[in-house]
Formats: sequence, structure tokens, C-alpha cells
Amino acid sequence: MKTRLNTHSARNTGLFASVRPVWLAALDLVFPPRCQGCGRVDTLWCAACAADLAHLPLAVHTVPVADLEQVLATGTHEGILQAAVQSLKYAHNPALAGPLGQRLAHTLPHFSRTFDMYIPVPLHAARLAERGYNQAQSLCAALTDLTGIPTGSEALQRHRDTGHQVGLNRQERLMNVVDAFTAHPPLIDGKRLLLVDDVCTTGATLRACAAALRDSGAAAVAALTVTVA
Repeated sequence: MKTRLNTHSARNTGLFASVRPVWLAALDLVFPPRCQGCGRVDTLWCAACAADLAHLPLAVHTVPVADLEQVLATGTHEGILQAAVQSLKYAHNPALAGPLGQRLAHTLPHFSRTFDMYIPVPLHAARLAERGYNQAQSLCAALTDLTGIPTGSEALQRHRDTGHQVGLNRQERLMNVVDAFTAHPPLIDGKRLLLVDDVCTTGATLRACAAALRDSGAAAVAALTVTVA
């Protein structure tokens, strides 16, 4: 793995900067954005919260998820880390994939193997159109920029809209995502793959993704998330 884990990269910042949709910009005039971390008005993510996130030490968790070789998270889903994930995911703030990607990259040495490709947990087309971007794809792009390992954006698709997992128990989550994913064998056959997502709750989605990847010829599948619930 290339060691390009610089903490201040103009390229990283530019990579994830995105123009807010016109309707969101207009809405900001009536309802100014608030920092998801501290509530400060007129900013999606303030400088103080950015500094807190940058100085938050890794707290690598090994998450027991059946059918995956290893699952690691950079910390628990609380505090400034939870706020950053929620801002990335729900507040149209993909720029946060940069600093969160740094955390993911620094967690890679804790795996027992290296990887050939990063695989973002995909969104269904309807959800992608609604949100405008896939937060897992943004995190993978950050990792690729930092390490040089490619992202397989087309290797895995969510062909069935599973709806939200929030509010479902463990068994319901497992059933909700059964056979929801399809992998593309020519892109992954014989490769060691690292699934990437923002949060691991029960691991149901990761398990369903891993099953599709293994059935299509992946040599090994592990996963890495920013937080674990």
C-alpha cells in the first residue's frame, strides 16, 4: 500500500467539494444550515468541529459479523464521529469523506491482509437519485486517493430497493437485504475485496454484500466502516 496518508491535501479537499443543488441553496436562505456537530448557524461543518474530528484518536473496533473475514470500525457511533457521519450522509456534505477517509486509511494496517480493491456498499438507484451521491462511494474515493488501491464502483449493485433498515431488529434487517445485491464477476474474480460503508449496525447489509461478492468469485471479503453502532 502506498503511504500517502497526508492529513492536509488540497487534492482531497477538491475531490469531494460539490456544488449544492439550487433548491438546497435557495432553502439555505430561508433556513440557514447548521453545523451537525455543534449547531452553529450558517455552516454545514464548522472549523471547531473539523479540528475536533481531526484530533480524535482512532479507537479501532473488531466487529463480529458472520461470513466476513474481518470487520473493523474506526470508532463507535457517538459524539463528533457520529455527527460527522450524519453530516456526510444526510446534510449533503460529501466533503467530510476526506477526513473520515483519513481515519479509514489509518485503520488499514489493522487488517491481517492487504486488498486488491475497495467496494462501496451501493445504494439503490432510487435512493441515489434522492440523495445525489453515495456516501460509501465518497469514502472509497478518499481511500483510493490516499492509498492508490482502486475502487470497484461497478462491481456491486443493489438491484432491489430494500428501504431503510432503521427501526428493524436483527432478524428483520437480515431478511430485508437477502438477495438484494448483484456482483459483476469479471471485475472481482480472484480478488481480495474490502467492503466500505459509513456505519455497521447489525452487519446484515455487509453480510448480504459479501455473499454476492463471494458467489461471483471473490477470493476474500472483509469490511471497514467509520463507526460501529
